[in-house]
Order: sequence, then structure tokens, then C-alpha cells
Amino acid sequence: MSKRDYYEVLGVSKTATDGEMKVAFRKLAMAYHPDRNPGNAEAELKFKEVNEAYQTLTDGQKRAAYDRFGHAAFQQGGAGGPGFGNEFGDFMSDIFDNFFGDGRGAGGAGGARGGRGGSTRERGADLRYNLEISLEDAFAGKTETITMATAVTCEVCSGSGAKAGSKPKPCQTCGGYGRVRAAQGFFAIERTCPACHGRGEIIDNPCGNCSGAGRVTRERTLSINVPAGVDDGLRIRLAGEGETGLRGGPAGDLYVFLSIKPHTFFQRDGADLFCRVPISMVTAALSGEITVPVIDGSQTEVRIPAGTQTAKQFRIKGKGMPVLRSRDVGDLYIQVFVETPQNLSKRQRELLQEFTSTASDENHPESAGFFSKVRDFFDGLSGVARS
Repeated sequence: MSKRDYYEVLGVSKTATDGEMKVAFRKLAMAYHPDRNPGNAEAELKFKEVNEAYQTLTDGQKRAAYDRFGHAAFQQGGAGGPGFGNEFGDFMSDIFDNFFGDGRGAGGAGGARGGRGGSTRERGADLRYNLEISLEDAFAGKTETITMATAVTCEVCSGSGAKAGSKPKPCQTCGGYGRVRAAQGFFAIERTCPACHGRGEIIDNPCGNCSGAGRVTRERTLSINVPAGVDDGLRIRLAGEGETGLRGGPAGDLYVFLSIKPHTFFQRDGADLFCRVPISMVTAALSGEITVPVIDGSQTEVRIPAGTQTAKQFRIKGKGMPVLRSRDVGDLYIQVFVETPQNLSKRQRELLQEFTSTASDENHPESAGFFSKVRDFFDGLSGVARS
């Protein structure tokens, strides 16, 4: 016998408030209460029907479920209260998967869950490898060969985890689903099967080579293509080159993190290179040419004009680093600093002293201007006006 609509049982509309339902319930409960209708089986059934309708519709969560799924929301209930039908249980299971998922989606590092009715194949872990290269390698690009220990598919059982001549069996606890459903009060919650740990399979005779894991640890040699123009901290992803998953599960990824060794001459800023070059006092004063290195292994000449000061920069266009995945190239900046002579001979000292005695402010305009401002500053503090 099908149940009547709960709103119809109470005689209220679907938009009725809790107060309106309370008034209707009291009226009907008094009419059909067993104490007022002794021996009346029909009145007893109606009283139970009214009580069930009132208890459901005055509970916010139960009312929401009833409005969406009707009586099907409370079919197959367990002890302690109504349960859920399959449709409502699937609906709530999807909500829990979305909000409280265990991170085992196809792209996660923890594993991948199979479809409904299928077994679970755990995805292998992602791996990290730190690779240090020279600035010259970053300029030209290179193919680097690395060796690392990682989990690979067991060659004896081909990744199944089962001993030769046997194969995994569907888990009887979850029927190969990998998850079990349990009703807890108003909610039906899916959990990872405790018997097969979510794999959906049980191995009675595990492979002796991998102990049932379907994978073993081996050293692997890989070739990594480092493109020209890479920068410090760049990450290269090699899909499927991480650990093999358990029992035939998909492999994770390998992430190669690049670092660039400090260079003897060059400092890098994006695609531009900077080189600090010492020049003699004579070259700075009288002009001259210097030979500087270039990152491609060549050399170039830089003309130093007369009167060059320390920190002066000279730009050499197109002699910097290539831009990754582009035809653009940075520049090379030569920054000079004037080196003060040391360990002077007697004659050299005499010549410098002779030069000093004949020098004027025109020979040292920056220092002359600076000390002139210093004098003005102190004169201002003392209140002395200069003519």
C-alpha cells in the first residue's frame, strides 16, 4: 500500500510554516489519539501516520529530502530512524565526494579511482629531481642524462601483483567496487573498503618478486631536453616518468627543477647579462680598447672614451641570453671600474706628484664640485656668507 503525501496527511500546503504544521498536528493527534479511541485500529494507524508526517516535515533536513525525493528518500531505513533510497543515497554520495573527496582524482598524486563497479588503480607518486647546469648550458641548451631510483612495473607479474598462474579476485566485501556504503542516521556515507583498501581486488597468492605490490624499485636512466634560454628555478614536467602505480596503476610525473651555477664573469637579469670589468687609470683618462668575453665563447672589443668614470656601462646589443621559446635575445652590459694603481715605484710616484701639482679643478670636475658644495654646507651652518 502506497503512503499518502505527508502534507495531505496534515492537511497543510507545501509552503506551511512549522507553526501551522504544529497547530494541524495537535488537532489531528487529539482526534486520533489511542486513549480517545480505545480498540479502534483505524484511528491508531491514522495517529501513527500523522505523527510520522509531522516528525518528518518539522525536521529541516528531512523536509528538504522529502520535497525533492518524496517517500523514496526514506526507503530501506535502518534502526534508529529512516534511511535513504538508492537515488537519494547517490545524490548525497556525490555531495560528499565533491566536498570531502580523498584527492584521488585522475590528476592527483595519491591515486585514481575507477568507475562504479570497477576496481581502483592507485596512481604512482610524482617525483622531483634537482638538476644543476652551467650558464653556458642555459644559453645553448643541452640534453642531460640522469640516473635515479624509482618504482617500475614488476617484470615477473607484469604489474598485477599476483603470483604466476593466478590473478587477483574481486573483493567480496565491496563486490569489486572499492567502496562500501553505510547508513548513519539520516546520511548514507560511502567509505573506502577496509578489506581491499579501495582497490576492488584481493590477491590470495602475491607475487614473490614484488610482494603483491605490482612494482619494484630499479634505477632508471632518462634523457632530459633542456631548451636554450632556461632560467634558474624553471620546472620541467615529464608526464608518466614518475613512480609506477600499485598493481598496474598509472605512473606519476617527474618534475625536474633547474638551478644555474654562479658564473665567473657574468651575472644574469632575465635575458640580459652583466659583466664588471676593471680598467686602468690611464685607459680611463686617455681612452683605449678592452677585450671582454661573450657567453657564446667568443670575445668582443669595447672602446673606452677618454674621461670614463667608474660604473660607466657599455651596451653590446644581442650578446645576452636567448629568450625561452622566442627568437628574442638579450644584451650584454659591460660595467667598468677604474682600478687605483698599487705598489708604485719611486719614479711613478714622482710622476703622479708632478701631475697633481699641475692639475686643476677642470681635471677633476666631480670632486671639485662636490667639495665646493661641502664648503657651502658648512658655511651655511656657521652663518658665514661667501662672496
